[in-house]
Amino acid sequence: MSAETPAAASGQFAHRRLQFRAWRGTRPFWAGLYVLLSGLPIMYFPYFHLQVGHLTLAMATTAGAGSLIIGVLLIVLGISLWFQKHVQTFAGVAAILLALVSLPVSNFGGFIMGFLLALIGGAMAVAWSPGATPQEEPPGEAAPGEGGAPQAAPLPQRHVDGVGDAGPYQGYPALGENDLSGTSPANGANGRHSAG
Repeated sequence: MSAETPAAASGQFAHRRLQFRAWRGTRPFWAGLYVLLSGLPIMYFPYFHLQVGHLTLAMATTAGAGSLIIGVLLIVLGISLWFQKHVQTFAGVAAILLALVSLPVSNFGGFIMGFLLALIGGAMAVAWSPGATPQEEPPGEAAPGEGGAPQAAPLPQRHVDGVGDAGPYQGYPALGENDLSGTSPANGANGRHSAG
């Protein structure tokens, strides 16, 4: 083993950590984590058996299958928030609705733990919006005349009867030409609008 191995390993770890940080920043990561974790207590407690000496205490409800379905759906919604960020509004609303349904179905929503995690994660998913992509700055400093407001494009020149400039209405159509307002004397409306 060489002396550079720990440094290379720590450099690669730092590189992977920065990659994960960049990936996490482009999606509702924490919302997905809360929604994913909310499914675990919701589907675990109805099938949990507590041993007290020789006594087995089962917390199964009549809707154990419903608890399992709600828990699995919440886990799938949490994973979809990580890998399909464009469904964040749907997944957030679905997580909130499943959290509300888990109250009567699954031991008060996994003894309130799963309910609160799903409610908070769903609200975070609905509220999440992607950040603005960073704009690259041009290299070097701008010249004294640069960096301000962009210059306006020159208006197109219009030729009327062989004359190069159309006067103060340069670039606009001549009076009456393409006038759809109904107020131009050239179209015979004289300020009156026609119904058809």
